Amino acid sequence: MLYRDAINLALDHAMETDPRVVILGEDVGFYGGNYKVTDGLFAKYGQRRVIDTPIAENSIVGTAIGMAMMGLRPVAEIMTANFSMLAMDQIVNNMSKLRYMSGGKIALPLVVRMPQGVGKQLAAQHSQSLEHMFASVPGIYVFCSSDATSAYHTTLYAIKLDDPVILLEHTLLYPMDFEFEYVKNFDPFKARVLREGKDITVVSYLKMVHDVLKACEYLKEREDISCQVIDLLSLRPIDFETIYNSVKNTRRLVIVYEAPKSLGLGAEISARVSEEMFYFLDAPPLRIAGEEVPIPYSRKLELLAIPTPESIYHQILQWGKRHGL
Repeated sequence: MLYRDAINLALDHAMETDPRVVILGEDVGFYGGNYKVTDGLFAKYGQRRVIDTPIAENSIVGTAIGMAMMGLRPVAEIMTANFSMLAMDQIVNNMSKLRYMSGGKIALPLVVRMPQGVGKQLAAQHSQSLEHMFASVPGIYVFCSSDATSAYHTTLYAIKLDDPVILLEHTLLYPMDFEFEYVKNFDPFKARVLREGKDITVVSYLKMVHDVLKACEYLKEREDISCQVIDLLSLRPIDFETIYNSVKNTRRLVIVYEAPKSLGLGAEISARVSEEMFYFLDAPPLRIAGEEVPIPYSRKLELLAIPTPESIYHQILQWGKRHGL
């Protein structure tokens, strides 16, 4: 199943089973969404439940907050995370705080979903990875999905929560085809172990998971280095228990992410593991991340600005040799 079709299926299921679920955003209705995630839902549920909005991100999120306060369960789409900066006032000052400031009297069953990350020559203003901004805000959950199965179940789970959720997707994942399965008692707060290994724990999320899996295949085939790959489905909160348990066995940690290295999710994970698991580590944690530059338009420069399977492989190999692996 295509990644985008899995999200569409989850939205359809949620709307079919709960009349309070509504969708709003730019071009989500008649056009079916910029990435065709909401395709067919306008024809099935009509304009009262699949609502095309003006190009006004702050108003989209503000309207969704009001809907949630009045008893609906809105799913707001921001066309790209790059545009979410225009809605940060609503996200940071209202969406994340209203339940807390009301002493729990105001529930906000609200999902704001958006794609992010480097596509193919979308240039600096449309290629950003902004998960660290959302994950730094108390009062919201931040979920993400790396394949069709996790996208379907995480979307459904988020819609059913009574708290606000930022749901991050990746531009390049939408057309990718994955094996799909229904998982009983799916829990996005629990990270997934996608590959077993004994030498290194490698933590990643979103599209980088697939680059990590390729790099770990190279390491096993060429160097006989065995990596355990952990896929984070929640970035706030992070499932540190799964990471800690893995590090106890491998004694080495690598974090791979597309955003620039400084102040990213890798810094938080590295710091927590260093604080809590210091005496289990045989090497300092390694962060493999994007370069400290806006994403270039040139395809060659674009690929140099972010981790790739080959660059992940070489960085892990060099780090391992320096630290006795």
